[in-house]
Amino acid sequence: MKISTKGRYALRMMIEFGLNPNQCTKISQVAARQGISEKYLEQIVTVLLRAGYVRSIRGAQDGYMLTRPAEEYTVGMILRQAEGSLSPVSCLDDEVNQCDRAGQCVSLTVWKQIKDAIDQVVDHVTLADLIEEQRQKPDQNLM
Repeated sequence: MKISTKGRYALRMMIEFGLNPNQCTKISQVAARQGISEKYLEQIVTVLLRAGYVRSIRGAQDGYMLTRPAEEYTVGMILRQAEGSLSPVSCLDDEVNQCDRAGQCVSLTVWKQIKDAIDQVVDHVTLADLIEEQRQKPDQNLM
């Protein structure tokens, strides 16, 4: 399974917003620091707005801010908003497996273990964890 640029950039944008929690961050600032197209970030921020993860502020100091403290977001929450399911196979997307072969499929055990391992990681790392790690790194132009 690969995380697309949409998921990776959504996470990087949320980190940028979280680095300055008490002030608005402009998309142009994120684009410049991260070396990402403003147009692409505008598409991604729309997904985050709809999810209620960020809010936009209009006016002289316009930009975006997190709606909640960074501790309340997990990497999994952000990636699932941007990517959809993180399951390695579609038959694990639903709460109840809809696959006709689920009862006979011996590889299902492997796919389930992979899904559980992914969920274990992304659901236990918070945005605050990544922000703190970013603050510990030497100042760089790109993350």
